[in-house]
Amino acid sequence: MAPGTPAPSVFVTDRPDAEDVALISDALDEFNVRETGTDDRRSLAVLVRDPATGRVVGGLTGRTSLGLLFVDLFHLPPALRGTGLGSEILRQAEDEARRRGCRAGVLYTISFQAPGFYGRQGWRVLGEVPCDPPGTSRVFMTKDLT
Repeated sequence: MAPGTPAPSVFVTDRPDAEDVALISDALDEFNVRETGTDDRRSLAVLVRDPATGRVVGGLTGRTSLGLLFVDLFHLPPALRGTGLGSEILRQAEDEARRRGCRAGVLYTISFQAPGFYGRQGWRVLGEVPCDPPGTSRVFMTKDLT
């Protein structure tokens, strides 16, 4: 920073503007592209619509980048769980990731959420980090997609 130039201000928020989040994400992506020569970051969603209303009621969101599938969010309402729909959603996300050239997938779930579900789909535990409430952990998982 040049002498006499005011220092940037730093602040904490729990409600960042979408434009600010996009600026940070895009800047990081530009850096990654410069460093790797690979420009392959793409969003990915597998959505479930209610046939009566057409509204999205659940599904999976994530992204693919640098040969990896990242599963960010995955939710189904209780009435749709145990029907095979979750397995189909995850399979479709994995298939799309393979079409995009991904070699592996990564995600995290919470110990009271779905590590057993992911394990039955061929995902394996990379590690766990304790969190609250006591006895709970974040479970980081991966799957080979080759």
